[in-house]
Amino acid sequence: MKFGVINLLKAVAAQLIVLHHLALYGPMTDHAQHLLPELFDWLAGSARIAVQVFLVVGGFLAAKSLAPSGQPGIADPLGAIWRRYVKLVPPFMAATLFAAAASALARQWMAHDSISDPATLGQLAAHALLLHGVLGYPSLSAGAWYVAIDFQLYASAIALLWLAGAIAGKARRPSLVPCLVALGCALSLLYFNLDSDWDNWAPYFFGSYGLGMVAWWASDPRRKPSGAVLLQLAVFVPALIALVVSFRSRLALALMVACLLVVCGRMRIEGAGRTWAAIDWLAKISYAVFLIHFPVSLLVNAAFTRYVPAEPAMQGLGVLVAWGASLLAGAAFHRYVEIPLGRLWSGRPALPPGAQGAATK
Repeated sequence: MKFGVINLLKAVAAQLIVLHHLALYGPMTDHAQHLLPELFDWLAGSARIAVQVFLVVGGFLAAKSLAPSGQPGIADPLGAIWRRYVKLVPPFMAATLFAAAASALARQWMAHDSISDPATLGQLAAHALLLHGVLGYPSLSAGAWYVAIDFQLYASAIALLWLAGAIAGKARRPSLVPCLVALGCALSLLYFNLDSDWDNWAPYFFGSYGLGMVAWWASDPRRKPSGAVLLQLAVFVPALIALVVSFRSRLALALMVACLLVVCGRMRIEGAGRTWAAIDWLAKISYAVFLIHFPVSLLVNAAFTRYVPAEPAMQGLGVLVAWGASLLAGAAFHRYVEIPLGRLWSGRPALPPGAQGAATK
């Protein structure tokens, strides 16, 4: 049994991000866009807001794991932050090193501004600490900024739970955490998110993340309907006000995703059919695809630039090849890099590849 709606959202959003980067970076698209100019323009522009899906879903799942009932306090805040770090960073750094190597190889075949300069030790260290954006280092792969922001947001949620626990003491105050999250959302949406100078920091994105957290608590069937309505009003009303103050399509999408999660975010769907099996698979490998798709696409771009005629149809085929190769590489990366590194850093014994499916059932 799986959260079917969440898997569907993750699967679709991950594909849109891959296609967005394919449309935005690399010379193949410069030729292929003549085939479907409006589609490529949309993918290069508006499709980027699909990242809001991951922000809202990330907040939803963070609330589920850290504070399923919304109670204040957290037993081991530093331990929880460390566990998130070792979940995100080892595969991220493996993909970053692969991206640096892919850039070095692609540089031999083509000249394009999507190719990063040779990586420096300082740049790699900043990536390992998830401080590359804060310290002003260029990212070695598209989407690297999101990994750092995800970590900041998760740590911010833990900090809010710890603060709520310090305020509440031994008293039961189930509304305290949602109120603090609602306040954080309002500050984010009405101030920080209006200033792009904050886009390397969690407050810029906390509005979307907080919408997801509140969506988890509001969708709790054990919560009284009146309490669920008050929760939604506390966050959704400031979001609507923020849209009136300054309309942002990314915020409108985040609000729609949050509303969808309130209604059916906990819906469990038996993945017996082929369609749902494919959706579950795409959702399962979404982080791996997110990490590895850019260097794979870069190598395909370089190969098609050097060996394939610069004709729209042939270069359009290259875009499809890069998309398919990104999915296959993501599946391999998930199985042979992400899972083993996760077990290594968490201290769990490694399993042979064939045993993985049985271990997760």
